[in-house]
Amino acid sequence: MIELVSASRCIECNLCVKVCPTNVFDEVEGAAPVIARKSDCQTCFMCEAYCPVDALYVAPYADISLPVDEQQLIDDDLLGSWRKTIGWGPGRISIAKTDTTPLLDRQQNDLIRRAADSRP
Repeated sequence: MIELVSASRCIECNLCVKVCPTNVFDEVEGAAPVIARKSDCQTCFMCEAYCPVDALYVAPYADISLPVDEQQLIDDDLLGSWRKTIGWGPGRISIAKTDTTPLLDRQQNDLIRRAADSRP
């Protein structure tokens, strides 16, 4: 569930407002968006993934709201941690390049084999 929008990091781009599928945020002119409908959060992490400055924290608990301390989140390197995990942002390696899931390897090998078989 969304727990924090860091006013000190936010650049007021409102991408979180735009990408949220359940309309959790409200835009505020001249300020960071506010979490207006927290209980509607589906914990999809879209807002955190799209935030270009790692100003959001989505806790991994979908049904429980937890009190958070921004400085503690910073100290624990948790602000924007999902974006870091998936490799979005400058200087990060995309998880798609490092994923070793056997299913994906099988699917990729199947596609390569089918492409080779279809050549004249």
